[in-house]
Amino acid sequence: PNDAHDGGQCPPYEHDFRRSPRRGNGGKVGFSPRATPMPRLRLLTAALTLGLAAGAVAATPATTHQPTLTQLTRNSGGVMPAAQKRVHFDHVALHITVHPETKSIDGFARLTFTAKQATDDLLLDLDRNLPISTITIDDKPLARSAWSNPQGRIHIQLPETLAAGSMVTVGVRYSGHPHVAENPPWGLGGFVWSHTKDGKPWIASAVEGSGCDLFWPCIDNPEGEPDWVDLYVTVPKPLVAPGNGVLIGITDKGDERTFHWRAKQPDTYAVAINVAPYKHLHGEYHSRYGNTIPMDFWYLPGEKKQAEKLFATFPSILDFFEQEIGPYPWGDEKMGVVETPYLGMEHQTINAYGNHFRPDPTGFDRLLQHEFAHEWFGNQLTNADWDDMWLHEGFGTYMQPLYAQYLHGDMGYFAWLHGLRLKIENRRPIVSGKPMTEEGVYDEKTGPGQDIYNKGALMLHSLRGLIGDQAFFKSIRLLVYGRDDPKPGNFKPRYATTRNYIDIVDKVTGRKLDWFFNVYLYQAKLPKLDVTRHDGTLSLRWETPHDLPFPMPVEVKVGDTLHTLPMTDKRGQLTVKPGETVIVDPHSKLLRQQAYIKTWQDWVRKQRAKRRHSS
Repeated sequence: PNDAHDGGQCPPYEHDFRRSPRRGNGGKVGFSPRATPMPRLRLLTAALTLGLAAGAVAATPATTHQPTLTQLTRNSGGVMPAAQKRVHFDHVALHITVHPETKSIDGFARLTFTAKQATDDLLLDLDRNLPISTITIDDKPLARSAWSNPQGRIHIQLPETLAAGSMVTVGVRYSGHPHVAENPPWGLGGFVWSHTKDGKPWIASAVEGSGCDLFWPCIDNPEGEPDWVDLYVTVPKPLVAPGNGVLIGITDKGDERTFHWRAKQPDTYAVAINVAPYKHLHGEYHSRYGNTIPMDFWYLPGEKKQAEKLFATFPSILDFFEQEIGPYPWGDEKMGVVETPYLGMEHQTINAYGNHFRPDPTGFDRLLQHEFAHEWFGNQLTNADWDDMWLHEGFGTYMQPLYAQYLHGDMGYFAWLHGLRLKIENRRPIVSGKPMTEEGVYDEKTGPGQDIYNKGALMLHSLRGLIGDQAFFKSIRLLVYGRDDPKPGNFKPRYATTRNYIDIVDKVTGRKLDWFFNVYLYQAKLPKLDVTRHDGTLSLRWETPHDLPFPMPVEVKVGDTLHTLPMTDKRGQLTVKPGETVIVDPHSKLLRQQAYIKTWQDWVRKQRAKRRHSS
């Protein structure tokens, strides 16, 4: 899951430097509407410290031996195989029967594709540890010799070549014990098998890091998203199974019942299983755009008072995002939240919530707010490649200080930004410029890790200061909706790359700002501002990696007067009188190297190293 912040038990400026691996994808793709033959993907959100929930028992990591996952199944994203690019994923009817007593599932997926190019084979991703019993093509059984799944990628040889524009329906029947999530949501993904305080089953899927193939046959790539998903979850009575999208119906059959949910264009990893003896809160939000949005919260028995208190904050969160960004993208479905036995994850219209209703010094539940941000940055707007994951997490993280400002003013905004600043590592660039897997992006040893959250958010703060509020928020609307006048019904989900966003900013501002993004996104080190004062002259000079251009204006307050130095050729000067008070960057607009922060970070690391050594 990520980790925009460490736990809710400390102010946003008291951060731990823990790290957690996360996600990835590949395949450079240009900006495209998501209604075309291209799907998309989203991501998880702000991490806090795990704890026990009132009335529930926390999930424990898998400790028993599990079958080995192949590297292909462990990872999500990467370069999409040519065979998967040749088809568009139209629809999946996914039937999952959950057996809590044996921690197993029975699954049947009926997947429909349209060929974009002629093809004689199909590739689907599914953990090889979930044995397949049968595969059908257009409801006709396929010979066992025509398909194989040695490494977690099902290769299906079609009976005859599928012509461009033709459709095919593939049926896959399978069963077994899905991988048990290891330290959810940070470690390897899978199912979480937990129980409530009184021993009732409490089950959830947590697969964002490793992908949809951990429990259903899919195209495990951000662009592998289907147009529609019908999810049928069968559970023992009286358990409840909330899901993505709209509830179509509940069917009773003996001592079981099936919940049928329908969702449009969900990220593949966001198709979610949730099972527990849930209680339900329902309400409506009357949007500033004129539509009415259902609000739903599924919580555990015995937590009604806490649940009602959190539920009462839903309208405020919705209003903030609709005011700052634009219409809630899934208003014709729902704003849904479900209590889970792990911290959290952004599942479209059914966000996982495991923060245990803890109070927070910011005055709002940071986990809920961050995960909900992904309905815009991740679900409506999806990165075309895991290498562009900062489009999900950087924007999602920046929404937290903005929300603090929306609720309580500037103190919350700047306190939050300062907390993020203390966490930036600058080990690797936020964007590598090459296809990445989810694991590669979130792993601190191979990718930018948590910098896609913290550095990404602070870069956006600096961009806002550079181009102004009007241009900044217009650029976000164009990125998210593809238009500056979004209204319910006039936009569709979209894919985007980092290059797409840079082009949008250039168009909105009428300027070429590659110099800004080249330094902040494609370089690991932050720019350094050298400041000297000598003989009545204040001299400023930017130092950048590889001496890259960086004409970033710098505000300087001299006495009561604010000056803006244009920093042409990365240099600027100002005459100051002896004894005058000088404050460089008085409004904290600039993301840059700062010695006092490095000193503090180094001290924290040394203290932790001492504690590890002594223990």
